Amino acid sequence: MRYFVELSYNGGRYCGWQRQRDAASVQETLERALSTLLREPVEVTGAGRTDTGVHAAYAVAHFDVAAPLTDPEHTVYKLNCLLPDDVAVFGVAPVADDAHARFSAAEREYRYFIESRKNPFTRRAAWHYYRPLDVERMDRAAASLLEYDDFTSFAKLNSNNKTNICRIVRAGWEESPEGVYRFTIRADRFLRNMVRALVGTLVDVGRGRYDVEEFRTIVESRDLSRASGGAPAEGLYLWDVAYPAGVFRRGERTRNLLFN
Repeated sequence: MRYFVELSYNGGRYCGWQRQRDAASVQETLERALSTLLREPVEVTGAGRTDTGVHAAYAVAHFDVAAPLTDPEHTVYKLNCLLPDDVAVFGVAPVADDAHARFSAAEREYRYFIESRKNPFTRRAAWHYYRPLDVERMDRAAASLLEYDDFTSFAKLNSNNKTNICRIVRAGWEESPEGVYRFTIRADRFLRNMVRALVGTLVDVGRGRYDVEEFRTIVESRDLSRASGGAPAEGLYLWDVAYPAGVFRRGERTRNLLFN
C-alpha cells in the first residue's frame, strides 16, 4: 500500500532533502525512522528536492509498505518520537497506488524571508540584510515573472534539466510592520537554485543596482551569468505542495510554524 506523509523540517544541519553518501539528509532521516517503526526497509520519495540548508514549512513524501497501517494517527505519534527535533510529521494517509508525491503535484510554493534588523531568534531562519530595500520596485519586478516561462537565467549549470520551462502563477513581495520582507512564488515546477537566484537578483533591484526593465532583460537573456548571486539558504522555505483533489487533500492539522 502507498501512503503520503506530510512533514516539515529545519534544513540547517542537512545536505538537503536527497540522500547523500557522506552527509545527513532529510530523506535518509525519514527512511530510517519509518524502517525502524515498520520493521521493514522503507524508501521515501519527496515532492521536491530542497538544497543544503533550505527548510520546509510543509512538504510531502510517499512510501510503500507491504501491509496496511492499522492506525495511521498512532504511526504519526511514533514517528515523531523516533525523528530528531528538526523534523516533524503532521500526517500519514493512504493514497492510490499510482499517486506520486513528486509527479502528481500540481503546484509548489516557496517563500523567502529577509530580516531588516538584527534578530537573534531568526538568525538561522531568515536572511539578515540591513540595507534599505525598495519593496514596491521589487514587487513590480517579481510580478513581471508571470509573463515568462523560460527561466534559464536562474537555472543552476549542469543540472541536467530536460527543460527550463516553468509556469509561475504567483510572485510578489510584502513587508510586515516588523520589517520582515517576504517573497512568495508559486509555480508548477522549479529549477534547482532558481528561487535563491531570483531572490538575489530581486534584492539587487530593491537596492538600486537594476531597475525593473533591466530585470526583464536578465530574464529574457537566458544567461545565468547575468543574474545576481543566489540568496543564502537559511531564508528559503518550501511552503506548500498542492495536488489535484482526486489525488490528495492537505490535512487539517498542518500549519506553518513560523513567519505567517
